[in-house]
Amino acid sequence: MTEAILLVGGKGTRLRPLTVHTPKPMVPAAGVPFLTHQLARARAAGVEHIVLATSYLAEVFEPYFGDGSALGLHLEYVTEEEPLGTGGAIRNVASRLHSGPDDPVLIFNGDILTGLDIRALVDTHETTGADVSLHLTKVTDPRAYGLVPTDATGRVLAFLEKPQTPEEIVTDQINAGAYVFRRSVIDSIPLDRPVSVERETFPGLLSAGAHLQGMVDSTYWLDLGTPAAFVRGSADLVLGRAPSPAVPGRCGDRLVLPTARVASDAKLSGGTVVGEGAFVAEGARIFGSTILPGAVIEPGAVITDSLIGTRARVGRRSVLTGTVIGDGAVIGPDNELLEGARIWCDARIPAGAVRFSSDQ
Repeated sequence: MTEAILLVGGKGTRLRPLTVHTPKPMVPAAGVPFLTHQLARARAAGVEHIVLATSYLAEVFEPYFGDGSALGLHLEYVTEEEPLGTGGAIRNVASRLHSGPDDPVLIFNGDILTGLDIRALVDTHETTGADVSLHLTKVTDPRAYGLVPTDATGRVLAFLEKPQTPEEIVTDQINAGAYVFRRSVIDSIPLDRPVSVERETFPGLLSAGAHLQGMVDSTYWLDLGTPAAFVRGSADLVLGRAPSPAVPGRCGDRLVLPTARVASDAKLSGGTVVGEGAFVAEGARIFGSTILPGAVIEPGAVITDSLIGTRARVGRRSVLTGTVIGDGAVIGPDNELLEGARIWCDARIPAGAVRFSSDQ
């Protein structure tokens, strides 16, 4: 297997304001755009040619990655003029593939952080003679996901919508967002219209008698669709819990990029990242958080499980927990922002304007 399709066209609406100016796969995780980790892991598994299916802010990708040679890859870019869904996006880039009809093509979503053994998925596909092979993972509570039951050999039996009752939970296996397609299956997807692989392509293949194979791999897996998940994923990359050859430094409690400045008595822990040109002042305490390039953390600020956008500023003694601060926003001194707060790009919060506890 030498080819892959990477689906990076989503708008990332659940991640806003992180995605107002930046497409989701380009938001930095562990110091580099998240997409870098996926590309590096694909290359390590033997993939050489990757076609990126882009749509939202499509113009951002190629100036950063170019032809992919810096990563040892050959990258191509195809932009959807109108959103085509997962299946439509796959079909839309098929003309750029070099594979023959029976060759395997790896396909993965641009918002999943995983330790998947990519070679094992391809080997499963080839040894079982499947038309499509799916990475499945087991979750404790599958109610938020579509279920994928399999027989004793791993052959997929059905695709079930999100279960609503306990009786409908017939398995803890879910679609983990990485596939190997026989090339001819890609060519059978309808062209020039929206298609969902989950709701249309896969059920249609099953009903037509095609062989869909599931491979359960329960190593690290995280959907980075929410701000809290994205912050956690970045921290897990830094801590070494999530594998990636693209982390720009040794795994540990913190990752400080070369041009960042951190005061000697500031405390960074829990997989915190301080991006290029950012500044963390004296007495600041930051745990499990991402500070994007050019951001400023003033003295005595306390930041936990949060993401601070590019060129944003967090004022003295402000306390942020589970918060996302958009690019260029300014949080004045002595504010307190708790779980779920999202401050939009370039917003300004005056000193002491937001609190969840007494100011005494």
